[in-house]
Amino acid sequence: MRIVICLVAATFLSVVNISSAEARTQFKIATLLPENTDRVKRMRAAADEIEERTNGRVSFKYYFGGSQGSDDKVLYKMKIGQLHGSTYSPAALQKVYPDINIYGLPFIFESEDEVDYVRKIMDVKFQRGLEEAGFVNFGFAGGGFAMVLSNKPVRSHNDLKGQKVWVPEGDVFSYEAMQALKLTPVPLEIANVMTGLQTGLIDIVAIPPAGALIFQWHTKVNYVTRMPVIFTMYFMVIDARAFRRIEAADQAIVREVMGRLYAEFDAAERKDAPNAMQALINSGVESVEPLPDEFEKLRKETAIANRSMADRGMFSSELLEEMLSHVQEFRRAQASRDTMTCVQAGDEVDAGEQIVPATETKVREAGGMDVCEPDASATEPLEQASGSES
Repeated sequence: MRIVICLVAATFLSVVNISSAEARTQFKIATLLPENTDRVKRMRAAADEIEERTNGRVSFKYYFGGSQGSDDKVLYKMKIGQLHGSTYSPAALQKVYPDINIYGLPFIFESEDEVDYVRKIMDVKFQRGLEEAGFVNFGFAGGGFAMVLSNKPVRSHNDLKGQKVWVPEGDVFSYEAMQALKLTPVPLEIANVMTGLQTGLIDIVAIPPAGALIFQWHTKVNYVTRMPVIFTMYFMVIDARAFRRIEAADQAIVREVMGRLYAEFDAAERKDAPNAMQALINSGVESVEPLPDEFEKLRKETAIANRSMADRGMFSSELLEEMLSHVQEFRRAQASRDTMTCVQAGDEVDAGEQIVPATETKVREAGGMDVCEPDASATEPLEQASGSES
């Protein structure tokens, strides 16, 4: 009888232990980031918070420095369950969700303010697209603008011609854009870029100053051209199948903590970008200003390639057109703000020697930006008068 009781007790404890083990999930996450960077420290702190708040049911294990192989290898390992997620830049997901690369087409944005305006409207669409592609995402963190780093000063398109330019391996969008500019794109994995610069396999890289410092590429170049080439961003994804295996309450905790982390990363980039550029210059890299109107010339060259790729179905032409329309909307609003003073109706405005009542204006909020619009009733008589004189 005692033996039977012992067997029953042992079986019960075994079942409890198995259930306890099954309830614990460790997400294995690959990243290109080198260990011991500030960003990695904050990722670990977020993972610790999740583990504590889920009472150990959910934990994270990171694999640093690209140790899990190329982007395609990481995606394959996620597919078979060896990994559960990764931190990515958009180029890594070209094959599974190509639309995520639209933000990163070259010579689209001229300023961070333009990016902010468009992202307030469109980020949610790209997050939804990732979810539909089978990934759980926690938001996007801007990585700043990629700028040209080179061993010879680059001030114009002519200075780029004949140069061997690095493009991330598998990034067909950047490859076609560089070809459109009559350059020689050289695809390389990030881990091989330093060697490429050392051996002369590549002459130019485009990367944000912060990235150049993290990967130490700044030690192999002499110049940085202050012109926004590509808006970069990064994000974490977890395979949706693996994510759905954890309890709904734990899913909410992971989304909350990781969402907050990536919002903090996003905000920190704006603050840190000037410091990164200054650190680059302090290291001995010389700052170069592009010739006037050079951005617009390059934008026109690459716009043809961008539309061609959309027309061939490489990414959504609808989303491309929407993004471009928002950029133009922002620029028109900015031009209006530069030439118009917004005042309250009834206020008095100094007009030369006279003090006259202000024309009524309407203020419209567009994505967090106040846009001043003249009241139609105030401008209509002027337009009619002008028309009658002609």
